[in-house]
Amino acid sequence: MATHKSAIKRHRQSLKRRERNRVVRGGVRKAIKNTRVLVAAGEMDAAREAMQEAISHLDKAAEKGILHKNNAARRKSRLARLFNAASAPK
Repeated sequence: MATHKSAIKRHRQSLKRRERNRVVRGGVRKAIKNTRVLVAAGEMDAAREAMQEAISHLDKAAEKGILHKNNAARRKSRLARLFNAASAPK
């Protein structure tokens, strides 16, 4: 455990950041999963709204530095590709 005053403060800050980051990452995962479930069920209108929400979550996480911007872009691209493939006429 840290013994210097500055190290103790750093530890406190890291715990706060960790918790905040976990909440944001969890929200991203839930939004992506919700979109995938709706696409698999064939509910395209609801899936479109869920995808917009997931993209918003990803953008916010990238903006805050929780996810790298390229990581967020890759996830958005994959989600859009999944949605477009499912909504395309067969």
